[in-house]
Amino acid sequence: MTRPAVLVTGGATRIGAALVRGFAAAGWHTIIHYRSSATEADALAATLPSAETIACNLADDEAAVAMIRELAGRLPDWRCLINSASVFDYDSVQGLDPAIFREAMQVNALAPARMAQAYLAHARSAAQRAVIQITDMKLDNPNPDFFSYTMSKHALASTIAMLAKGHAADPGARIYGIAPGAILASHDQSEDETEVSHRLNLLGRKTGPDEIVAAALFLASGVMKSGQSLFIDSGQHLLDQPRDVIWLAREQAAAAGAAA
Repeated sequence: MTRPAVLVTGGATRIGAALVRGFAAAGWHTIIHYRSSATEADALAATLPSAETIACNLADDEAAVAMIRELAGRLPDWRCLINSASVFDYDSVQGLDPAIFREAMQVNALAPARMAQAYLAHARSAAQRAVIQITDMKLDNPNPDFFSYTMSKHALASTIAMLAKGHAADPGARIYGIAPGAILASHDQSEDETEVSHRLNLLGRKTGPDEIVAAALFLASGVMKSGQSLFIDSGQHLLDQPRDVIWLAREQAAAAGAAA
């Protein structure tokens, strides 16, 4: 193995798949983690010059740690772990769903925190080793929708500074965050709806998956101070939006229809 390796959790679909393709194009060996998307993971790996797939249910954090330790034992140059996998189920500020909360905290916060710890303890590389936690622009622009999801992303974001300070004595360790805005159609959105909802930001433009990939590749180089986060959202986090953009766009459409 002569290529640097990257593990992307949730790497078979959506932004995770975009990250896998981007790192592969940059010459990395990509490990595509999936829970149930075996067909998509295998199909993606087959298109890449150096890739493998690995299955793990992140609802089992012990299994997630075991996955990290197994990979660390056989990868000679494991330079990056990207915790991209996430559950995104709806509950509201008026009605937290305990089952949704427990799964969100488990998959979105506990498992990636423990995987980051295991990676930093066991992964080998002659270069730097970087953990990239994929959070959300809702950290700075929260709204009452997706209550448990948002709490879990706040919990994940808190690991970035703590892990960075806890590994300050290790000159090769880096811990970063990427906070995306609206990138792909989500929840029950149609693609047509994203043309409106995903432009509800300061620049009035759609942020692309390629921008997340570029940010991750930059952070994986290790040139930024550990503990930093990048917001990739066309300025959405600088706004104060009362609801998720899914519903803001629908409210705009309803108002326009009523006025017509």
